[in-house]
Formats: sequence, structure tokens, C-alpha cells
Amino acid sequence: MHVRERVVVAGSSGLIGSALSASLRERGTEVVRLVRREPRSGDERRWDPSSGELDPAVLEGADAVVCLSGAGVGDQRWTPSYKQLILTSRVETTRTLARAAASAGVPRMVAGSAIGIYGDRADEVLTEDSAPGHGFLTEVVRAWEEAADPARDGGVRVAHARTGLVATRDGGATGPLLRLGRLGLGGPLGRGRQWWPLISLDDEVAALVWLLDSDVEGPVNLAPPQPYRQRDVAREIGRQLHRPALLPAPSPALRVVLGEFAGEILSSTRVLPTRLSDGGFAWEHPDLPTLVRWMLREQD
Repeated sequence: MHVRERVVVAGSSGLIGSALSASLRERGTEVVRLVRREPRSGDERRWDPSSGELDPAVLEGADAVVCLSGAGVGDQRWTPSYKQLILTSRVETTRTLARAAASAGVPRMVAGSAIGIYGDRADEVLTEDSAPGHGFLTEVVRAWEEAADPARDGGVRVAHARTGLVATRDGGATGPLLRLGRLGLGGPLGRGRQWWPLISLDDEVAALVWLLDSDVEGPVNLAPPQPYRQRDVAREIGRQLHRPALLPAPSPALRVVLGEFAGEILSSTRVLPTRLSDGGFAWEHPDLPTLVRWMLREQD
């Protein structure tokens, strides 16, 4: 396997970006982290994506760039100003890095994206060839992916990592479920019939590394081999914790607590990672019992 000498990462302080940076370093890759403040360590370089500024010298000799920047969609209620931040924090960073990568002749870009592009599709089976859906996040992801066009137009191989729900042991998409599950309150959210493309953080990082090493271009769904219904996720957590998982959280109550974001929690995305599967990617946590055991295992 080819070990890349130098990878420039935007969004390296986030959940996925920090784990990816650590994984790359473990295999001997030099990781350069882009930050908006003054650098505090030798591996950091300052940039200002809001004004499109990135010193071209930062990308000299880089084998690849990775852009994972973006305000968290579940961090705050979706006020008009925060919805604008969700959009601009993704588009500005991706566009700035895409232009710089093309100018510097970087051969590879892995650009952050999300399965939110498909929208709420009930039981429809979705692959990378499926058409976009409708809704706020769909429009965000479409603009997010289009922001990488300058790199593609400049000869850079671009892969869009359409990430599903990322499971962790403490935070991320599954943090609240685990906390409620330990209290015996981890029942279905709404009816619980919605499909969740829940991928472990370890598999998410491994898939990003796989994309860096492959020649795959275009959209790639980063999701488990088969999606899970949300109620089955809650039940499996309860089963392994020996706690009940029967009491549902009514949809109206979720909308009161979460606002517009509740629609994303309750939406159904039955997405398949066709391009990962066809490329021979091997999941460490390919099924729900294995995934939940990993989620509940104590940190090493």
C-alpha cells in the first residue's frame, strides 16, 4: 500500500478530523492542519476561508487535501443565522481549498459531504446514483459538493465523502442514545421506523483513508453495509445494557426540544455504500450487534 507523504487537513479539530489526523500519523503520513487562528504547533498553518485566503506554499508537495470543515448541524437550534452558518462554513472552506489544490497541482482531494443530500426517502433504497432529495440539508450538501468544482476543473481527482450518522462511544450522533440507554430510557425516536445509516467512527476514518489511497472519484456513501431502523438501534443498545428500550419519544416532543433539526432525526435514509462495497472496503463493525458492542466498550 502506498503511504502518502503529506496530507493537508481542514477541519482537523472536529470529531472525524482529529481521528483521521491521528490515524494518518500512525501510518507515517505527515499531516498539516489548517487553522483560522495563529498556529500553536509545527504542524499547523493559518488560513482564512471566509476571504478565500490560503498561502499556496502550504500545499506544495502535498499528496492530498481533505476538507471536513463545517458547523455542526445538531449543535444549536436552526435559527436563520445558524442555518446560514451551516451553509457558509462548508462552502467557503471547500471552495478555498479546492482552488488552492488546483493551483498547486495536488493530485487528490477528499471533500466532506453527507447523506443528507438524499433527504427523507422512507423505504426507498438509495445509492450514489440516486437523485438528490428535498429540504434544507439537501440544498446545503448540493452547494457543498459544487464548491469542490474548482479542484475537479483543475485536474484534481475529487471524492465526495457522503457521511452517514457517525457512532462514537461518548459523543457524536449516538451520545444521547447511549446516555438514555444506560438510564433505561433509550426507546424509539418517533415511530422508530426510520432508516439510520449508522457507521462507527473507526469505520468512518478507515473509509476516508481508503478514499485517499484509491482512484475513486465522485460521491461515495460512507455508511454501514446495511442501514438499521432506529428502533432496532435503540433495542440493541438496551439489550446489551440489560435495560428496557420501549418508551418512545413522541415526534411532537422532539420538535419542541430540537426545533427544525428534529426533522433530520426523524427522517429515513435507506442508503447503501455501493462504491465502498464494490471497491472491496472491509468494515470493522459491519453489523448492529458488533457496532453496539464497540460503542459500549470502555475506552482503551
